[in-house]
Amino acid sequence: MSQHKISVNAAVRPLVRTLVEQADKLRVKVGKLPNGATVVDAGIEAPGGLEAGRIIGEICMGGLGTVSLSFGTNSARWPYQVNVHSTNPVISCLGSQYAGWSLSHGEGKGAFYALGSGPARAMAVKVKDGVETSVEELYKELDYRDRCDETAIVLEVDRMPPVELVDKVAKACQLDPSKVTVILTPTSSLAGGVQVVSRVLEVALHKAHSLHFPLENIIDGCGSAPVPPPHPNFVKAMGRTNDAILFAGQVHLFVKGSSEQAKMLANELPSSTSRDYGKPFAEVFKEYNYDFFKVDAMLFSPARVTVTAVDSGLSFHAGQLDETLLERSFGE
Repeated sequence: MSQHKISVNAAVRPLVRTLVEQADKLRVKVGKLPNGATVVDAGIEAPGGLEAGRIIGEICMGGLGTVSLSFGTNSARWPYQVNVHSTNPVISCLGSQYAGWSLSHGEGKGAFYALGSGPARAMAVKVKDGVETSVEELYKELDYRDRCDETAIVLEVDRMPPVELVDKVAKACQLDPSKVTVILTPTSSLAGGVQVVSRVLEVALHKAHSLHFPLENIIDGCGSAPVPPPHPNFVKAMGRTNDAILFAGQVHLFVKGSSEQAKMLANELPSSTSRDYGKPFAEVFKEYNYDFFKVDAMLFSPARVTVTAVDSGLSFHAGQLDETLLERSFGE
């Protein structure tokens, strides 16, 4: 599935420029690290907000998707929702938005750890035995790699990254650090909540990949989920952002191939198919002693899905919204 003519890094330039140039309006704080990299604080010391989160959501999507905010009718008590769409969902969601780049610096209590998302992932390479390959194995399947003279990466963290970690990002992207923009969105912030929930389409694409559905058959997609109320406690804030998708997220995928494949995908996609479904994510996380990797990976998916087989015109629906569980998460 060669998509080499598409540059997610070039596509996000106007979005990153807006975030930086309209920092005061968007209530974000822009600074420079000693190595020259630009840092955008969207919720640590700066208040940030919903609009900053919307723009950051589009940056995460590599400029190949739209994120909007509107009132909907799916939740009586939480009607304000995030809407996403991409006509290039595989590259947008998996090739950019997915938080697949594991980054760390230091050891012990002072160690810094983050999962990087956004267009920088598509540029990051490693060299082994003289052979240059992408940092993430996923890009082999996508048959995609980007090149650009600047990049941006989004980190869902609540403190400034060490300059050494940003140096690693710049080196992997084969750029001078001055050409790197690092965007910080704490989970407990308004911007952080919006940018996480804007992954409602991405989690569906990631689960489809895990289910071994042919990615080249996914040709379009859209989704929505409610804006979660922020919470100062990290675990509860993370729980709410996940629950917005697990209990009230909706996705519509348009796929090529047989109707049987489309029906099977629809039936297997909803979050309710997971063994860990049935309680707010913060409770599930606590039961696993806060070990994220013990949580069933199949849980991370929308509550309700529609899959349309474009070759036959048939559509298949599965899953359901759960207002009771959403209220348990958002209302506590």
